[in-house]
Amino acid sequence: MHAKTLVDGYDTLLLDLDGVVYLGRNAVPGAPEALRQAKDRGVRLAYVTNNASRTPGAIAQHLSGLGAPATPEDVVTSAQAAARLIAERFGPGAAVLVVGGMGLRGALRAQGLRPVSTALDEPVAVAQGIAPDLSYSLLSEGALAVRRGALFVAANGDSTMPTGRGELPGNGAMTRVIATATGVEPIVAGKPEPPLHRESILRTCARRPLVVGDRLDTDIEGAANAGVDSLLVLTGVAGPLGLLTAGPRHRPTYIAADLSALHRPYSHPHRDGEEWLCGGWSARWTAGEGLALDARGDGARDPVDGLRAACAAAWEGAGDGAADEGAVKAVLESSVLGDLPGRRAR
Repeated sequence: MHAKTLVDGYDTLLLDLDGVVYLGRNAVPGAPEALRQAKDRGVRLAYVTNNASRTPGAIAQHLSGLGAPATPEDVVTSAQAAARLIAERFGPGAAVLVVGGMGLRGALRAQGLRPVSTALDEPVAVAQGIAPDLSYSLLSEGALAVRRGALFVAANGDSTMPTGRGELPGNGAMTRVIATATGVEPIVAGKPEPPLHRESILRTCARRPLVVGDRLDTDIEGAANAGVDSLLVLTGVAGPLGLLTAGPRHRPTYIAADLSALHRPYSHPHRDGEEWLCGGWSARWTAGEGLALDARGDGARDPVDGLRAACAAAWEGAGDGAADEGAVKAVLESSVLGDLPGRRAR
């Protein structure tokens, strides 16, 4: 009988994409294989993204091309969450002014709504998502409609979006145009707000979901808002410093180097006197001194175990707050934790 692995406790993986499954156009090493193995074990895969510009079909095609098992039905987008939110308020046939691209238009049509492009059509809502050709004219129509009482819904509130050239303005930045012009703040459908998680659960019928992500402020906070477990992988944005100084809503249930950890028993940190132990590492937090981390012989082979122990100690020491950076930086600079990945710029 094999030891229970991390994924054995869950029936559905709610997976972020960029930084978890792929990096730009390329797969995260080992991610497609780990996902195929999970599916073969009967675990449902759902790819949950704040990107409202691409259609589920386009995203599934990208994933399949990388070797990850994916169909359009496996993709859940913030555009779909925004569309459901509007449809539940106004019903089928309602006119919605789309300040965005084809992904958002398609999601609205799938909910029986009628996408329009001008305030003259008297839309009941304005739905905004990122699109490369977003124009001043369309933003102006959106502002006019919101001023006349249309519900203002943003697919997501991400202030930036990663590209091969660096960080570009995201949908959250673009919604400031209409919000500033009208004085009306949008309802946000995407992570970390509840609508996208609700959309994911409705589409997958998940009973025991595990949120998997690389960002503390969207993926992990979104899981906390929904009251479900989360796994933070170190293949994208978040790194040791962010984890060690994370506040309560940004603390994941599990920490792993990558998705391969799903198929191994998880090493949980546990308290022993004044210390936290994990896989041969010991960590302790002392008031006035900060964090200390020690390796104990050959058992301390995996630096991620050291990070788990260090996080347990730092989070306990910080309580409901966040550990001061200065109190943890010395450990990062003097131990293998400083060499861990997860510092990719966004």
